[in-house]
Amino acid sequence: MTQRIEQKLHAIRQHMQAADLDAFIVPRADEYLGEYVPKHNQRLLWCSDFTGSAGTVIILKDRAAVFTDGRYTIQVKQQVNAECFEFYHLVDTPHMTWLSEQLAAGANVGFDAKVHNLNWYKSSVKTLSEKQINLVAVEQNPVDLSWTDRPLPTQNTGLLLERKYTGLCSFDKRQKIGAEIAEQGADAAIISALDSIAWLLNIRGKDIHCFCVILGSALLMKDGSMTFFTDAAKIPAGFDAHVGEGVTLAAESQAAAAYQALGEQGLKILADAEASNAFCQLTAEAAGATLIPGRDPAAIAKACKNSTELAGMQQAHIRDGASEVRFLAWLENEVAQGNLHDEAFLSDKLMTFRAANEHYVELSFDTISAAGANAAMCHYNHMNGTPAQLPMDSIYLVDSGAQYLDGTTDITRTVAVGKASDEHKRMFTLVLKGHIALAQMKFPAGTNGGQLDSLARQFLWQQGYDYDHGTGHGVGCFLNVHEGPQRIAKNSVGVALEPGMVVSNEPGYYKQDEYGIRCENLIYVVDKNKGQDGKTFYQFETLTLVPFDLRLIEHSLLTSDEVNWINDYHAQVKEKISPLLSGTDLIWLEKATQSI
Repeated sequence: MTQRIEQKLHAIRQHMQAADLDAFIVPRADEYLGEYVPKHNQRLLWCSDFTGSAGTVIILKDRAAVFTDGRYTIQVKQQVNAECFEFYHLVDTPHMTWLSEQLAAGANVGFDAKVHNLNWYKSSVKTLSEKQINLVAVEQNPVDLSWTDRPLPTQNTGLLLERKYTGLCSFDKRQKIGAEIAEQGADAAIISALDSIAWLLNIRGKDIHCFCVILGSALLMKDGSMTFFTDAAKIPAGFDAHVGEGVTLAAESQAAAAYQALGEQGLKILADAEASNAFCQLTAEAAGATLIPGRDPAAIAKACKNSTELAGMQQAHIRDGASEVRFLAWLENEVAQGNLHDEAFLSDKLMTFRAANEHYVELSFDTISAAGANAAMCHYNHMNGTPAQLPMDSIYLVDSGAQYLDGTTDITRTVAVGKASDEHKRMFTLVLKGHIALAQMKFPAGTNGGQLDSLARQFLWQQGYDYDHGTGHGVGCFLNVHEGPQRIAKNSVGVALEPGMVVSNEPGYYKQDEYGIRCENLIYVVDKNKGQDGKTFYQFETLTLVPFDLRLIEHSLLTSDEVNWINDYHAQVKEKISPLLSGTDLIWLEKATQSI
């Protein structure tokens, strides 16, 4: 491994030397700046062996460093060779601050403007310029020049998503968002988020594993007309009639010229400095365009699911819940017979239950199937090493979900394998209490997720514990399982939660080298009009329908209200899931949802 990575770093450094660069920055992100990166764009993985979903590599002339967040502090040291890289926590040691301290004045730091957003660019220029260090945009990425066996992009044909799933046609969506662009004083908007493009055009694709999109970028004009820069070979027949008038297809290679033309016309361009890459914005601005900073104009409309989408999500979760119940019933029986399978076998088994469902397309993310100590890594992936076997008298964490034509699911259950310890039960119950507190909360309109996050942590905090990940992420409808801009997390000053937004509710606890616990349901915001004095208050409804493991609950730690919530939730699960089950699966569900 060391030699292979050393050879790659050596090749990159040769291209850096030819470009007179003292350092080069490799983020995990690609040109589309999404969470999921297709294989042919996994530059960080290629040069470091790190598989995590967040990280940055900095390559200097004689050193290299990898920066990750708290989710990956264990994993990165297992995957990345310490002889080639230094390790840093990107919050405790911001990578650009660190870099500014490593180089002398006059040094050149290379970056690919297509794989960084504009906010990063502006911040980095400021940080480096304070030390008289230059940030230099490269014409050719040194990683790409070194990657001789780079995979080819996929050539999968997409699909046209029918109105019975979307609730609105593409033409109406584009007209609505176009009007909002005009209201913000702009002539056009750069649409970079792949899920926003898919939502606007009511199309889905197979270009990225678990993320149903077609690669490309788009320009949306204030009159609702739109240019989609993509590979036209991936567009299915009937596209023109499906999207309605005003949509033009163009090759991705033509995008730069389009940004240039916007500038030459002196137009005002709405662009998301966080979600759109720096290249497209800097190109348009340099040619004379005026950039109007603002959020992706489709983001909020996409996040606030309409009644058709919510109905589809509910049906998808009923089918998905039945699949999860079949798996948990099977698992309990296997353990009782002494069949302690490994993580890969369990993950595959769960997928077979889901794949049999109506409208199933694929998983919504790689299943986190974590036995024993592996669950202490909250984003563990059994495919990155040798899958572990279930240890007896432990707990097993499985975080999984699926993409269906009518919705997206994401659920985590922590279950006992044999006899759970008193510590397992105590920590599980503290996590579950936080889950219940968030699920029950009513809150005034205008509340954001940062204001709710501590509800889920309070019982852990009281005992001196915490978890190093957000409490909730947005979820799309047959789209991104990690959808923005809504989220529930510490110090989040993001958008207010609005009716129709779907978020996860997933507090957890992780004891290094021993076990991990997470309780995750998907919930959505509803307006119940229960505020006083004319004030509008919202609350959550739960989408996920799968029992929590009663064997892991320490009853003495629960209040009567929490007991009632658990019983009411399990009664709802039983009512909605039972019609899809029979035989031993139904018997298991009845036992798993009994009142406590």
